[in-house]
Amino acid sequence: MPVVGERLVKRFIAQTVFLLLIGAPGAADAGTTMRTSGKAFAPPAFASFCVREPRLCSTGGGEKAVVLAPDKISQLKQINSAVNASIRERSDRANVGKDDDWRVPTAYGDCEDFAILKKRELLKRGWPASALLLTVALFRGEGHTVLTVRTSEGDLVLDNRTNSVRDWSRTPYNYFARQSQSNGRRWELIAGARNI
Repeated sequence: MPVVGERLVKRFIAQTVFLLLIGAPGAADAGTTMRTSGKAFAPPAFASFCVREPRLCSTGGGEKAVVLAPDKISQLKQINSAVNASIRERSDRANVGKDDDWRVPTAYGDCEDFAILKKRELLKRGWPASALLLTVALFRGEGHTVLTVRTSEGDLVLDNRTNSVRDWSRTPYNYFARQSQSNGRRWELIAGARNI
């Protein structure tokens, strides 16, 4: 990528982050739905995670999008904040001695571990697995995992980097794949994904 183009992308990301920071904290922005465009490879550690935790890997049954009533948005905000406060971020290498290891965290974890714990907590509260999708993205050249919650008000993201619950299109990430709603062991490309 030419230097000018790289600067423009970095400036765009910085401006987006700034706008997100000055926005109403904790607000859930109604918005858009991710579109998928075919099959994607699952993250390498995902398969062993599914063997250990088939229920958390599943996306079967239930509504494809949850009607977002006030009590539901309150639960999303509460779960996102509570998990973010209860787990300390630590790389898989430092935590379990591997470069990539997906698991339910108890005290420490990295981004996918936060997303997995949020999915488990929402499942405990009766949310349908089909609306809770592990999703991978890029941010500043690094991989990042969040939990996407499909709702009547668009696809919302629960993220360990913020306590705000936001529409996926209003985050600074370049999303490239997520779990399939029809089969949680399969992954799908996000339409319009690009390299940043």
